[in-house]
Amino acid sequence: MAQIIGGIAASHTPTIGFAFDRDKQNDPAWAPIFTAFAPVQQWLADRKPDVLLLIYNDHVTSFFFDHYSAFSLGVGEQWAVADEGGGARDLPPVQGHPQLAAHIGQSLMTEEFDLSFFQDRGLDHGCFSPLSVMCPHEPAWPVQLVPLQMGVLQFPIPSARRCYKLGQALRRAIESYPEDLKVAIVATGGLSHQVHGERAGFNNTDWDSHFLDLFERDPEALADITHAEYAELGGFEGSEVIMWLVMRGALAAQVKCLHRDYTLPSMTGIATAIYEPAEQALPPTVLQRHRARMAEQLSGVENLPGTHPFTLARSVKAYRLNRFLHGLVKPEVRAAFLADEEAAFEAAALTAEERDLVRRRDWIGLIHYGVIFFMLEKLGAVIGVSNLHIYAAMRGETLEAFQRTRNTQALYSVAAKPATP
Repeated sequence: MAQIIGGIAASHTPTIGFAFDRDKQNDPAWAPIFTAFAPVQQWLADRKPDVLLLIYNDHVTSFFFDHYSAFSLGVGEQWAVADEGGGARDLPPVQGHPQLAAHIGQSLMTEEFDLSFFQDRGLDHGCFSPLSVMCPHEPAWPVQLVPLQMGVLQFPIPSARRCYKLGQALRRAIESYPEDLKVAIVATGGLSHQVHGERAGFNNTDWDSHFLDLFERDPEALADITHAEYAELGGFEGSEVIMWLVMRGALAAQVKCLHRDYTLPSMTGIATAIYEPAEQALPPTVLQRHRARMAEQLSGVENLPGTHPFTLARSVKAYRLNRFLHGLVKPEVRAAFLADEEAAFEAAALTAEERDLVRRRDWIGLIHYGVIFFMLEKLGAVIGVSNLHIYAAMRGETLEAFQRTRNTQALYSVAAKPATP
């Protein structure tokens, strides 16, 4: 079974990454940052977690307000550094753990936390600013990463209590994962700061210290504080520390604080801390019941002939091909495809198997591979094939035979206009 070996709390201010990238370790103004992170580095080296579940918020880099979710779980195979405007930091991508992420996603949805799921998005300083100091990363990172992006910038946002409950559900999700994994949970953000408006530059070191005391010993008290109260005490952007409550909720009620440090070099109170649970994992019977509950919603679907639920595992496996077919909604992409399919395949870096499936218009083969049907109808619209032709082909029937099972013999697709090269 997966085991939560501890929790790490770390600010994610870009000053951390700035100091690291410019070799400020011996600069008196920046050295306290590296002193604060040294025990975290040592703990990770000693405990050797397999996976970091990292809780952070994107800073309107990879997530914009055209679609903004409260809880977004990263389920992809790899995570690269996002370009925040001046070029991406020179850090290698970190490998994901799609299997654990899919299990966590199913578990949290079972407990009625309505998540969104993402792949193929860069992670900004909310993730990589602390991570780059916590772990060695040349030539590669020593851990895999599951990112949990919290939408805390556009109100309304989840309450502190909701974040704490999410953490408690996250514990059940991780500990019910059947594979032996050591998981450390990293919470980022804060401490006190405000970066907008006439109050920009606000800090409250007394509150930062009190927050850290309550976080260790009385997280329930922190769960009852409102966003406005967090903003008054620690600055408006400092209220992002509600993300720390996700990590705290995922640990046992009693924790041992192995390390705690604090410095305020510029705009943000930078804290690091390490916590280990004082209790053992949840009882096996509790985890067994939880896994059974997770399986309820799709129980028996495997007995439905010719039915292939589009799960997170299938989404990750076929992501490249689904993305390629989704690109056909753009006029310039479909024009290029119609002009030269092989060049389009090459530009999308499709595998030989993926190219063959599209080339042969193997509709049922595409479904078996992991393509969702709604990408098939987009391809059909582009090449002038009706939905009815696709339905018939998936059933292994002629169009005429399939039409005899319908009340009308109409042909249709999602195309508004005829396809033109």
